[in-house]
Amino acid sequence: MVDQARASKMADRIKVIIAKRLERGLRDPRLGFVTITDVKVTGDLQHASVFYTVYGTDEERADSAAALKAATGMMRSEVGKNITARLTPSIEFIADAIPENAKLIEDLLREARERDTEVGQLAETAKYAGDADPYVKARDFDAADDDDLDGDVIDESAEDDEDVAPTGKHVAP
Repeated sequence: MVDQARASKMADRIKVIIAKRLERGLRDPRLGFVTITDVKVTGDLQHASVFYTVYGTDEERADSAAALKAATGMMRSEVGKNITARLTPSIEFIADAIPENAKLIEDLLREARERDTEVGQLAETAKYAGDADPYVKARDFDAADDDDLDGDVIDESAEDDEDVAPTGKHVAP
């Protein structure tokens, strides 16, 4: 196994080599506007996966994929000339799903914004089914109720007397 730093450096170098070769052009008329997005090299430096995107329609993407597949051998020899490794890695071109994923994320964000707008509009015209705050209520005790919340009997006449302590015991004057 090779360390990840060396594999990463080789992947970056392969990306630059292939991008420069594509910039100079290939003789294949099927090749469209191709962008190399990433290169992944295995730990033993024997295989490189080259990720690319193509600007255009689905037909142009398919044509570019066929052109890159046909040019794989030429790209591998170009990489072999320009890297300092004992063995030249095999190359595989893989269409990157970045544009499709980006479109999916944009669609999901647009849908979320639309739903938030709908909920906001519903909230503006919404009315409470009961009280505005059903959990906060004033505690009113009727004079007829002699029970407090604990179930103890409250002697209202004893509270008004000066000679009764708050505990309910009589105090000498």
